[in-house]
Order: sequence, then structure tokens, then C-alpha cells
Amino acid sequence: MLPLYGELKEIFQLTDRRHEIIFVNDGSSDDSLLELETIVRKDKKVKVINFLRNFGQTTAMSAAISYSSGEAIIPMDADLQNDPADIPKLMEKIDQGYSVVSGWRKNRQDSFFRVLPSKIANWIIRKISGVQIHDNGCTLKAYRREVVEGVELYGEMHRFIPVYASWSGGKVAEVIVNHRERKIGKSKYGYSRIFKVVLDLLVIRFLHKYISRPIHFFGKYGIWAIFISIILFSISLYYKIFLDLSINRTPLPNIAAMFFIVGFQLILTGVLAELLTRTYFELQGKKSYKIKNIINDKK
Repeated sequence: MLPLYGELKEIFQLTDRRHEIIFVNDGSSDDSLLELETIVRKDKKVKVINFLRNFGQTTAMSAAISYSSGEAIIPMDADLQNDPADIPKLMEKIDQGYSVVSGWRKNRQDSFFRVLPSKIANWIIRKISGVQIHDNGCTLKAYRREVVEGVELYGEMHRFIPVYASWSGGKVAEVIVNHRERKIGKSKYGYSRIFKVVLDLLVIRFLHKYISRPIHFFGKYGIWAIFISIILFSISLYYKIFLDLSINRTPLPNIAAMFFIVGFQLILTGVLAELLTRTYFELQGKKSYKIKNIINDKK
């Protein structure tokens, strides 16, 4: 922690920007907390969030965002692979009006077995989301506060903030950042990360597109399933009436019944989801929209 703090202070002194530094101790079992307490005694601008146990990177980032106060937020890992010298490049893009600036570890200093699953995951994210970010997994990013404020992060969803910002109309940029060899700690990511990325991305896609109208998602597939069941049942009747083929000799009635039941259940699920969505928005006073600003508000 001390080397990272030293590099951060050096960069902020060179840029002369107002800043705050927030460290999150995610249940570390080493001497990290002692080092952080030493830093806080020396520098009152430093804040430390100490978790009772390990909750993961996304939760740590969410907590840091909640306790931050700046208009721009730049998270980074504490393993010294991210280079604080890249912070001015990120802030330069933020000053140009971008909502999110994502770091791209183009010359990544990791083993092939870490880089390969990352490349696969990033390719999947680009294909599903349509947002052309090369390195969604790079923690070193810059966010405008309005992009992340009020956004609850779960699972591995911190890596999808650029996607979320782009879908919401924000401007997203990417800059090449320096990536250094890991000298401390050990990575916990592997090939299982690919499946987590796909599942989290599907959740985000669903929430973004259907959070205020889930009946459109479930109802669409429910109606299609019922339509298919009607067609299959009509074919079985055709066989019975015109070809004198017993209904018991074809599986079509059973398949039609299955599609009808599935379709009916999907529509009911959509109705229940609508009720839950309206309860969510109304009880918590949440809106299904976000306002950037109001011009000439005379109220």
C-alpha cells in the first residue's frame, strides 16, 4: 500500500488537482490494514474502508464510490500493475466531456493463461453489447459521478459500467494505459470468469431494456409459444380429419400442450414481473428515467 500511496501523491502533486484517496481493505489477512492506518495518520485526505471479510472487487468498488465526493472517480487495483502515471490521460478525456474513459492494457504483462480468457470475455462483451471496448476488465477507468451514482453493483458488474453508460447515452472513450508485471499478490481469475461475464451481461442487458416493461419480454415469447402450440394442434387435427391418422400415433398433441403450458407460464411470469417492477419503483420513489439537466425551470 505504501508504494502505491507514494506514486499517487507524486502524480497529484504534479497535476495540482483537488483529490481524495480512498483505500478499501477487502478483508486482507496480511499487513495491509497496518500500512493503511500508518498512511491515514500521515495524510488526513486519505480514507480507509475496512471490510469485515472478503466481499470481492465489485463490492469494494461500490463502497468506495458511495463514500467518495469528487465529480470524477478513478478506481484502480492495489497490486501495482495499474500505473498511477496514467491518471492525467484519463482525466484529460473526462475534461473533454466523456462520461467514461476505459483503460486498455494493450501490452498486458500477464501470463497467456490469464490473457486468453480475458480476450474471449471481451470479445463476447463486444458482440453482445455492441460497445467496442477492448479491455472491459481493466480496473483503471475514469467515471463521471453521475454515471455511477445510484447504480448498485453486484457480481462482476463493475466491468460493465462503460456498457451501461453507453446504453444510457453517455460518451465512452478508451485510452492505452501502461500495465506492469505483478509483483505482489496472486490473481484469482481463470476460465470460469468467461461464464460469469456472459451471465452478468445477460442480466444487465435484460435490466437495461426491460426493467420498466418486463411483460414485453416474457409476453413476447409466451405468445410465440402459444402460437406454435396452436399450429401443432391444427396439424394434428388435419392428420386426424383428412388423413385418418389417430392422434395417439403422433407426438404433436403432447408437444402442442407443452408449448401452450410454457407460453401461459411465461405470460403469467411477465404479469408478476410487472407487479414487482411497479412495487420496486413506487415504494422506493425511484424513477424509470434519468434527467441530465432542466433548462429554464421556473418552478
